[in-house]
Amino acid sequence: MLEVKNLYAEVHGKPILQGLDLTINPGEVHAIMGPNGSGKSTFANVITGKAGYTITQGEILFKQQNIAKLSVEARAQLGLFLGLQYPTEIPGVTNIYFLKTALNEIRKIRSLEPLDAIDFMAKIDEHIATLRMDKELLYRAVNTGFSGGEKKRNEILQMLTLEPDCAILDETDSGLDIDALRVIADGVNSLRDDKRGFIIITHYQRLLDYIVPDVIHILANGRIIQSGDKSLALILEQHGYQPILESQQ
Repeated sequence: MLEVKNLYAEVHGKPILQGLDLTINPGEVHAIMGPNGSGKSTFANVITGKAGYTITQGEILFKQQNIAKLSVEARAQLGLFLGLQYPTEIPGVTNIYFLKTALNEIRKIRSLEPLDAIDFMAKIDEHIATLRMDKELLYRAVNTGFSGGEKKRNEILQMLTLEPDCAILDETDSGLDIDALRVIADGVNSLRDDKRGFIIITHYQRLLDYIVPDVIHILANGRIIQSGDKSLALILEQHGYQPILESQQ
């Protein structure tokens, strides 16, 4: 589904990713962990096409198509989704309008009929129940005045609504208490199936108690230096990154 080959990327001339390789197959959940400054958020932004990042070498294949030169919008239309670490506020655009417009645009690209108001609200009501969201948030401007937890739930609401083929969640757990963490995990797990892929970027093992990954990767100095199963996160929790980093020297 998603194959990253020997990826090098820089920001304002500063090299960040330095030969990153990663393959995500349909149905798999991969977690990426690593020390601050290792390139985790850069990786997410480069894959989804955020401006300001320059790919200097390598390929990004999604559904067997090289997407390295596609726009953010084109990548989203193909089925990529990025859950932001710091969700963007969009003053003047109500949440419900944003969600319905985005969903029907995706349905159009997939050659599906747009949802009418009744069918759309039935879908949204199901999702906000899963996320235990206040329905009043639907009628406010996107993320404007939302608490940190409300913004994170709103990111997951967008993901559930759009049903992407591959979702990248960049530190979705940051700043969440344990109850909110469980709710977010329930939302992600409700979308897991044998056709969809996920990349979970996190600093903390606790999220992976609720969203159990197939593979965990350690990213350091712009490349993946070690991969393993969920037990790898427990080792990091106990010993930190330093022993692994030293073993690579």
